[in-house]
Parts: sequence; structure tokens; C-alpha cells
Amino acid sequence: MTKQDALKKYFGYETFYPLQAEIIDHALAGKHALVLMPTGGGKSVCFQIPALIMDGTAIVISPLIALMKDQVDGLTANGIPAAFLNSALAEEESAAVIRQCLKGDIKLLYISPERLGAASTIGFLQKLRISLFAVDEAHCISSWGHDFRPDYLKLHVLREKFPTVPLIALTATADRVIRKDILRQLDIPEEHQFIASFDRPNLSLTVYSGQKRLEQILRFLSKRKNQPGIIYCLSRKTTENVASRLQDRGYRAAYYHAGMANDERSKVQDAFIRDKIQIICATIAFGLGIDKSNIRWIIHYSLPKNIESYYQEIGRAGRDGAPADTVLFYSYADVKTHHEMLKDLPQDRQELLSAKLDRMKRYAEADICRRRILLSYFNEQPSGDCGNCDVCKNPPKKFNGTIIAQKALSAIARTGEKINMTTLIQILRGSHNMFIRENGYDQIKTFGVGRDIKYSEWAEYIFQLLNSGFVDIAYDEGYALKLNDLSRKILKAEMEVLLTEPMALEKKLETVAALPKKQVVADGLFEKLRALRRTLADENNVPAYVVFSDRTLLEMTDMCPRDEIEMLGVSGVGEHKMKQYGKIFLAEIRRYIHEEAKRVSK
Repeated sequence: MTKQDALKKYFGYETFYPLQAEIIDHALAGKHALVLMPTGGGKSVCFQIPALIMDGTAIVISPLIALMKDQVDGLTANGIPAAFLNSALAEEESAAVIRQCLKGDIKLLYISPERLGAASTIGFLQKLRISLFAVDEAHCISSWGHDFRPDYLKLHVLREKFPTVPLIALTATADRVIRKDILRQLDIPEEHQFIASFDRPNLSLTVYSGQKRLEQILRFLSKRKNQPGIIYCLSRKTTENVASRLQDRGYRAAYYHAGMANDERSKVQDAFIRDKIQIICATIAFGLGIDKSNIRWIIHYSLPKNIESYYQEIGRAGRDGAPADTVLFYSYADVKTHHEMLKDLPQDRQELLSAKLDRMKRYAEADICRRRILLSYFNEQPSGDCGNCDVCKNPPKKFNGTIIAQKALSAIARTGEKINMTTLIQILRGSHNMFIRENGYDQIKTFGVGRDIKYSEWAEYIFQLLNSGFVDIAYDEGYALKLNDLSRKILKAEMEVLLTEPMALEKKLETVAALPKKQVVADGLFEKLRALRRTLADENNVPAYVVFSDRTLLEMTDMCPRDEIEMLGVSGVGEHKMKQYGKIFLAEIRRYIHEEAKRVSK
């Protein structure tokens, strides 16, 4: 059977996506490879077709039980003998799978990295005729990645125990540093990398202010009748809250998070796949391995923790190539929440993830083409602005910033590409601190050439250079800034650099801060009122809805009543409930408004 025969017979396609055919031929030749393809780019086919053609069983290392089940279910539905071994199986079920593998009846076997660490697993694998190894979500092997898993460090045993079996490492999210780490740890030759373009031109990219999110979502949904989509939320409570609010407005919505029972999650996922549910409000627990090609939109209710996660999640829209929309809501409260979640991590890990969060924050604040930022983050040099993001559709005013860029890039070059952004700005502004003097940076030609530009402005300009792909950052070298081909063209005056005045960003933030109080507090107040309602319900031994319905709390959130007269104007607040609960809720609303006003004014 040829690769084209397998593609048609088992998957129903006539032609391969870019790079798929080359990768399959590479694997069939018995060579190791690192495959980097965006979500929806067809990574699975790159190892599934060789597994079908080659003798023996392909072993797939996969990090999530749900992902394994989805993949195996999909393969089985296509008539491909596949199975998995993980903690979800009973002992007798695992034994049956092992027997099938030993008989040669399974073409693809999915196992977790945790299971691979057991001595009995290696012994079992050594009894099989293994066609190839596929390491899915390979970025998990790198401590420089956003989703590092210590169990992935055990994967080197595959190369040690099975040196002649081809190994394919696959990921949708890896910059240059992470790719280098994967190659090193799995002993894959550098020339055996297959890197597809990260560009998904069919996806529109939009960032909205984080105020009045539900109102903006409802306006967005009103133009997309019955189009399936996912709303990603930061917390489990928010998924439930948003789903409930959408249900109240007649949408077929459900929530999905890791706190639900497995059968509950499976029912929700199946209903979404079968279009019985239009909208899933989910944490990042949802989406891996979901091959639903007609998802028309993705909304991020909260700021993702890094660009890798964000890009992987928006990639679940428009997998059929047709136009799809992505919307990101952004507020400083989200950034603060993420920083709080990092507090208990080791210092080096905290610094890395904080830096990645800052890049995500800069993406949300950007006033240059958003697709350029995404592509340059993964070290792909964009050919120009995309025309399909909110910034391109409403472009800001630019100025010729070539000299500013040359000053920064020259300082990076003259310091041997060893300095981070903080040190670069100190050099440009002529700081005489001890670190600068000890390293002789006060003696280089570009020392102090940017004294006329404020620190905050330099920081913004450098982030624009990073976001435009004019300079790279090496997280594994102390966040050192690195020159690339575009940097050198700029230094040689072979290309012009257009920058945006930082003042434009400041004005944008001032606009957010100047919103009416009730808009500023709309986000988060509903959760506060729900928590208060729960407390009062417990004290009175009644269901929560007996205190006030969700709809009433939503109206309180929208109206932000200031006194008893305004509270009585809220639908669902009668005189009896006003006497019983009104003053308590008014106090909570006033407290929240006061706290938010103080936060915004800082």
C-alpha cells in the first residue's frame, strides 16, 4: 500500500497537506524527525500513515487520557486497529490490550509518558515488533516551554533501548529555543526538522477590552446563528457562569472542565461534536485531540497565560480552511490573576513563565499586525501585514523609527548578543550602575545614545521590534536579545522600520480607565454577588435561586444600583426581598465599585 492509497482508504483524502508527504517518506526510510505544525496542520497523519504501511506496531506517547481516547476512537472508526494503555483501563482491559499487541493485532498503541517510566512497560515493548515511535506534544520535554512535564524527561530511554526504531517528535508550539532542546534530548539531527508555516490566514484576530464581556459576546453571537464555537475561560467557576448566562438567553451552551466526572465531560464533548450543543464554555482541559473541522469561532474570555497556549487554542477554529473568527478579551485583572498563580513556583520557572505572560500581554496591547507578532514569536518571518486582524483593519499612525531600531540593534551587536532588555535600555540611556561598568558596557559606542527617550518608551519600542520579528529573544541564555537576518538588514540600512508612538498605547489605556463605573465593575461583580447569594442561601437553608435568580444578579451587575430605590428597580427584587437581602447586596456592590475604582486609579 502506498501513502496515497492509505490516505484515501483510511482518511478519505486525495492529497496531502504541505510537508506531510515528505515527513511520511522520511519515516518510511527509518529516519528520526522533529515535526512542527500548527494545530489543524495534520500532524497525526505524519505518523499514522507510516504506521499503517510499516510492519509492526507504532507506539505513540501522548500526555492526556482524553486525547488518547479521542485518537483511538477516531482511528477505530476509520477501520484502523488501535488501542491505548493508561490508568483509565481496568487491569483485565490492560491485559487484553497487551495480548492483542503481542499477537500483532494492533497497528497503533497509545501510552502515557508516566506509563513509559515503568520498567515493566519497557520490558513489554522489547517483546514487540515496533515500527516507529511518535512523541506527541513534544514541547512538554523542554523546561523552556509553557507546558513542561517532568515525565517527558524519561523519553530518552526510547533512543537508548531502541536506537534503530525511527522516532518522530511532533508539536504545534515550539520556538527556536524549545526546538533546540527537543533535538538535543531526543538526539535528533538538526537537519531532520520539518517546520510548516504557522500562518493560518483564514483566522481573523481581534482583541476587545475586557469590560462588559457578556454584552460583547452576545453581540458577537447574534451575527453567528448556530455556528459552533468555544469560549475559553480561566477558571472552572467562570465556565459554569458564562454557560448559564448564555443558556438564559436561549443558546445551546454547556460547560466543560477538569472538575467534572469523566462521563459528564464525555457527554458534553460528544454533544458538541454532534452539533447538539453550539457553544462550549471550557477551561484549557477542552480541545486537545478534538477533530471538529467546522468550529467557526474561538473566544478567550480571559487572557491566556502565554502565546503558545493561545495559538494552539485559536487553531481549533477553521480547521476546514474556511473563514473563522477569534476574539480575545483583555484586562489587567487577568494579568494579575496569572501572576498570582505563579507565586508558588520555583524562581527560575516563575521568571520564565512571567516573561511568556508578558509577551502575551504585549500581543493583547499591540498596535501592529497581530499575525506578524504570532509568526515572529515562533521565529517565522512574516512577509507583511495580514489584513485580517483588528489592527490591520483600523491601522494606527506610524513614524519612521529606523534610527531608533539601529541604536538598539547596534548595542545588542556590540555587547556580543548577551544582554537582556533591561540591560539594553540601561546602556542606551547611559546608566552608570555597577553591572554596566563591570562589564565595560559604558565604553561601547552606543552607550547613552538614547538618553532622550524615556525608559518606558524604549521598552515599548524594543517590544515592537520583538513583535515584528526584527530581533529574537533566547530564554535559555538569560533572556538575551539576538540578531537575525532582518536585524542585520536594518543595521545596514537595507530596510526601513516603522514604529508606533508609545503615547497611542497610553491613550488607549486611559480610555479603558475612564469608562463609566458600571462598565468598569461589570466584570467580576457577578461572581461576587453569586458568592454572597450562596452564603445567604446556606444561612437560610434554601436553594440559591430562592434568594435571587441569576437573571436578577445579572441585572444588578448591569445597573449597579446605588440605593434602595434603584435596587427596587431591578427585576426580581420585591419589597420583601429588599427588606430581607437588599441592603446586604447594596453593600457588596458599593464595596466592589470602591475597590475597582482604587485599582483602576493606580
